Amino acid sequence: MLRVFLTTAAFAALALPANAQDLVIRGGTIHTGVEAAPTAEVVIARGGRIAYAGSAADAPPAEGLPVIDLKGATLFPGFTDGHAHLDGIGWRELTLNLEGSTSVVDAMARLTAWAETHPEGVIVGRGWIETRWPESANGARFLTAADLDAAAPGRIVLLQRADGHASVASTPSLERLGITAQTEAPFGGEILKGPDGRPTGLFVDAAEQLLAPLMPQADPEQTREAYRAGFRVEAAYGWTGVHFMSAPWRDIPLLEAMAEAGEAPLRIYNSVTPDGAQALFASGPRQTADGRIITRAVKYYADGALGSRGAALFAPYSDAPETTGLMQITSDQIVPLYEQALRSGIQIATHAIGDRGNASVAEWYAAALNAVPAAERPDGADVRLRIEHAQILRPSDYHWFKDLPIIASMQPSHAIGDFHFAPARLGDARLDGAYAWHSLVDLGVIVVGGSDAPVERGDPLIEFYAAVARRDLEGVQRPDWRPDEAVDRATALKMFTLWPAYASFRENELGTIEVGKRADFTAFDIDLMTVPEADIPKGHAVLTVVDGRVVYQAD
Repeated sequence: MLRVFLTTAAFAALALPANAQDLVIRGGTIHTGVEAAPTAEVVIARGGRIAYAGSAADAPPAEGLPVIDLKGATLFPGFTDGHAHLDGIGWRELTLNLEGSTSVVDAMARLTAWAETHPEGVIVGRGWIETRWPESANGARFLTAADLDAAAPGRIVLLQRADGHASVASTPSLERLGITAQTEAPFGGEILKGPDGRPTGLFVDAAEQLLAPLMPQADPEQTREAYRAGFRVEAAYGWTGVHFMSAPWRDIPLLEAMAEAGEAPLRIYNSVTPDGAQALFASGPRQTADGRIITRAVKYYADGALGSRGAALFAPYSDAPETTGLMQITSDQIVPLYEQALRSGIQIATHAIGDRGNASVAEWYAAALNAVPAAERPDGADVRLRIEHAQILRPSDYHWFKDLPIIASMQPSHAIGDFHFAPARLGDARLDGAYAWHSLVDLGVIVVGGSDAPVERGDPLIEFYAAVARRDLEGVQRPDWRPDEAVDRATALKMFTLWPAYASFRENELGTIEVGKRADFTAFDIDLMTVPEADIPKGHAVLTVVDGRVVYQAD
C-alpha cells in the first residue's frame, strides 16, 4: 500500500479550514474501547471533540460535514506510543541508519557508502545490534574501532548501538579525545578494553558521555527538521500521540514554538532529561495553549540495557559471570530528587531493566512517598509513578507495582528484539519475571505499551502483535519464552490507547471513542481484534486523525 507522508506545509494546510475539526467517519468497523458499547458504525466530530459514536440509524444530522469513508478499514481510538524518543526517530531519518544490518560486513559496507557520499565532518549513526550477526557467536562480537577504521579510514565515526546504551568510536575519535588505556570510565559506565589493555572503541552506558565533545552540534533549523521528520514518521504509522522519553530540556521551547506555528501534528507528552529537572520543579507542569505539547515529567536512569549487559541484576549474567550490570545512580542521589518532584507536581519516570534496577527504583519510590505525605503534594495521592521498561522482574517484586502503585511502561517489541539472546543472558529461572505483561495486568497494574523507537522500529502493529502473540516476526515461539505472558487483544488495545492516556493524566480526554473526548483516531487496513495473529504485522495505518484533523491518510 502506498503511504503518503505529508510535508510540514501540508500539515499546516490541513489545519487552516475552519471546518477541519468537524468530520464524519463511517464505512468500516469502529472499535470504541468502551466495554458497554464496544463498536459503532458512525463517529461524528465537532470542534475537535467527539459529538456522536453509535449506530448509523441513530446518528444526528451532519449535513455539510466532511465525510471519510473507511472503505472497510477499521477505526480505533488514537494509538499513543507510551515510550519513544521523538528526536531519535527524526535523526534516524537524517543520519546513517544501521538498523537491520545482518553482519559486521554489512554494517561496515553501509558505513563505507555513507563516508563516500558524506566526505566531510563527523559521521554519526545508530541502529546496529550484534546479537544475530554470524561473526558474533553468543553475542560476544561488538563493533570495534578497528572495524570503523577499515571502513572509513581517517574519519571520526561514532556509531550507537540500537538500544542507545553503547557506542563505538573510531581510532581518530579516541585520539581526538585523548582516550587511552589509562582513561577510567565514569560511575555507571564501562570502557571495553582488549587483551593489551587498550580501548577497543566500545563505550557502555555512562561512558558514552566521554564521546559527547565530538557529537556535531546541530543548528536550530537542523534540529527542527529532525522533529519534522519524527512527526511525519509517527503520523504515518498511525500514532496520534507520543510520550517523549528523555526529551532534551533545551528542545522544549522549540517543540512549543512548533506547536504555535502549526508544526506539531501529534500530541507530545514530555518526560525531560534530568538537566531540566530543577527548572521544571520550579515552574511546575507546562503546556501549549492547544494542549498539543505537555511537559510534566522527568526521566531518570537506574541501570543500563540487557543487550550490552548494563542492566543491573541481583545475580551475575549467565553468559558473563564476571558482571551483574551497571547501576547509573545511587539512593542518596535520587531519593531527594524524587521528593522534589513530588512536592512540585512533576511526574517521575525511571528507566529500569534489570531485576536489581527495578527493585531499587521501587524501594526509592517508597522512600520518597514516605518522606513526602500526600498533603504536601499538588497531586495528592495521585502521582502516577512510572517505571520505564520494567523488563526483568523478580516475581516477588510484582507487589510494588500494585501497592505503591507504579505504572509499568513496557515495550512489547523488546520481547522480539531480545528473543534470541535474553535466555542466554538471564538463564531459564529469571525468565519467570521477564516481559511479564500478563502477570502485572492480572494484578490490576496499568501496563502502558510503547515502542522505544528508534531502539525498535516504532510500528504500532509490531507492538500489538508482540503483546498478543509473544513470538518473533517469523512466528517462532521459544518453549522457554513464557507464552502465558501474552495478553488478550482487548488488553493490548488498552495498552496503546486508554492506559497511555491514564499515564499522562488525560484519561478523561483521550483513550476511547466516547462523546466529549477529543477526536483522536487511528485506522488500519486490518481489524486488530479479529485478524489472524500472523497477519497483524502485515497491516498498515490508513488514517491518523488528531483533534478531528487528518494528519495522515494513505492513498
